[in-house]
Amino acid sequence: MHIREAVPDDASALSALYRASVTTLGPRDYDARQVAAWASLTPSADRLRGKMADGRITLVAADDDGALLAFGDLEADGHIDYLYSAPAAVGSGAAAAVYAALEARARSRGASLLHAEASEMARRFFLRRGFVVVARRDFEVAGTPIHNYAVEKRLA
Repeated sequence: MHIREAVPDDASALSALYRASVTTLGPRDYDARQVAAWASLTPSADRLRGKMADGRITLVAADDDGALLAFGDLEADGHIDYLYSAPAAVGSGAAAAVYAALEARARSRGASLLHAEASEMARRFFLRRGFVVVARRDFEVAGTPIHNYAVEKRLA
């Protein structure tokens, strides 16, 4: 496995990875209606290409054959917008490696804070990496109540 910068040609695979992650892993913590609502937010390949071009850092973990295992991004203000793992890669360390590389980039840029909106599964992941929960966020997507957590980590 190796970590690299995402390229525009990755966008379709990243969109599919996002959707597979939500629909396969989401049911561990959310009901079927919530998962369907969350999956409706799957970013298109065009939207992902646009995000890659807006100045954020987007990294992927790829296996030796080039298959994408996980991806994440970091905006200039320290916001982690995406951090998703392919279902088959859960527990492999792929998402952890992407996160570690994003944090290293943030530190090298002098960032003092990382923050994200985390699902139940992502909340557990972030807490293991020193984040704290700032608030539970209850909202609706397409009329379906769902929640996530605002999490943050102060960098020394």
